[in-house]
Amino acid sequence: MTTESQPLQPQTLIDRVLVGARLRAHRKQLKLTLKQVSEQSGVALSTLSKMELGQATVSYDKLAAAARALNIGLPQLFSSDESSGSSEPVTVVSSKISEAAGYATGHYEYHPLAGDFPGRNMMPIYARIQARALKEFEDFIRHPGQEFVMVLSGCICIHFETGEEICLRERETAYFNSAVGHVYLVEGDKDAEIIAVTSEPWDQVSS
Repeated sequence: MTTESQPLQPQTLIDRVLVGARLRAHRKQLKLTLKQVSEQSGVALSTLSKMELGQATVSYDKLAAAARALNIGLPQLFSSDESSGSSEPVTVVSSKISEAAGYATGHYEYHPLAGDFPGRNMMPIYARIQARALKEFEDFIRHPGQEFVMVLSGCICIHFETGEEICLRERETAYFNSAVGHVYLVEGDKDAEIIAVTSEPWDQVSS
C-alpha cells in the first residue's frame, strides 16, 4: 500500500511591501538612483519603482536582477530579520523548509534555503508551483547560470523559449541553462513542490 506524500507547506510569506522597503533601503545605502539600478539590472525603472512601493508582485528573474544589482542575496530580502548573509566562517548550515521565509508571485512561492551561509556559489530554493498555463506569464524567466530541479511532489513541465519542454514527476530531475528563457507549469489539479538550485553566485561583495 502506498501513502501519498504530505505537502511541506512553509508558513512564512514575506509581504511585498517589506521586500520593497528592503530594496529601497539597500539602494539608498549604496547611494544609487532608480535609474542606475534599472540600467544595471535591466529591470524597467517604472517596475523598480512599483517594487519599492510594494505595488507590484514581480517574477523571480526581475527580483533576482534587482537584488544582484544591489549586491544582496534573496535571503536578505525574504528573511524575517536582517541576520542573513553573515560573513563569519561557516562549515555547514541546516534549514527547515517548514520555517523558510519566502515570497509569492502568484505563479510560484519561493523560499530560499541556507540563507546564512556566506559566499554562496549556489542558491537552493524550495518552491511551490501554481502556474498552469503559459499565457499567465508576460515572458519567459531568464537569469545567469545553470539550474537543477528535483520534484518533491506533483508533476511539472518546464517550457523553454526554444520550444522544448520536459515533464517531471516526483523524484525526477532536470539540469539546464537558466539563461535560456523558461517557466515551470503544474500538470494536474494539485500544486507541485520542487527543490531548485541555481549556480549563480549571490553573495558578491561590492567593490
